[in-house]
Amino acid sequence: MQAILENDILKVTINYFGAELSSVIKKDTGVEYMWNADEKFWKRSAPVLFPIVGSLKNKEFLYDGKAYPMGQHGFARDMEFSLVSNDDTEAWFSLSSDDSTYEKYPFAFTLEIGYMLSGNTLKVMWKVVNEDEKQMHFSIGGHPAFMCPLNEEGVQTDYFIEFDTGKDLTYSKLSENGLVYKKDNVLATSGGKMRVTENLFDEDALVVEGGQAKKVSLCKPDGTPYLTVAFDAPLFGLWSPAKRHAPFICIEPWYGRCDDESFAGTLEEREYGQQLEVGESFEVHYDIIVN
Repeated sequence: MQAILENDILKVTINYFGAELSSVIKKDTGVEYMWNADEKFWKRSAPVLFPIVGSLKNKEFLYDGKAYPMGQHGFARDMEFSLVSNDDTEAWFSLSSDDSTYEKYPFAFTLEIGYMLSGNTLKVMWKVVNEDEKQMHFSIGGHPAFMCPLNEEGVQTDYFIEFDTGKDLTYSKLSENGLVYKKDNVLATSGGKMRVTENLFDEDALVVEGGQAKKVSLCKPDGTPYLTVAFDAPLFGLWSPAKRHAPFICIEPWYGRCDDESFAGTLEEREYGQQLEVGESFEVHYDIIVN
């Protein structure tokens, strides 16, 4: 099942499964901005990553003396959400813990995901509520994939990525286990803009930490931005399937990340992990702007 949002500029489609954004179409041109989840390259469009972001050391986390196995990016993206509300320009979905989640993640929670359309901007909202009787530990992140090239115009290496900074960025690389292993690599820009090179994603995602940018845009070959992701997250990822030359690029705001190759701690000690006291909620959002 799907929910539809629509105004004079955009038409947006969200799947109940995973509360996953699947389509953003500009109405006057009919151009689709989201990746279509073709399994040839990647079967998703914009999964929500919860209760972890990335991969765990040894594919498990330690909590209260027990090891809990968990796959990459957690389980929310593979669960059916309930539709809470839906009108022309806003929709909210909800997922609550149950016996199946408690076996692999020992916290009672409610995860609400909202989408609000205003002009040329889609606001993506996350609310995590600690329903447990103990402190809760989690991470959450976005993984939206945007067409690049856009509307099959040109080739990807004609396009640019632009950051709201005039500086070069540093980023971490991931090992074959999906863990951070090499930090302080330099992403060189010219006035905050860089060309998408053929080998940019050959070593998987680029993890940009430390709040180095708050807006990331995809730009056409003439340098004009056609889509911007704006966020206040402490880190973000850039990704396209390694060595596949897939026609999309993900811009991923994260409140958490994969473990370091050297990590040997508990769930509470994971870098960029979030904590919630009993009854408290965590609320953040990011914006997708069609330029």
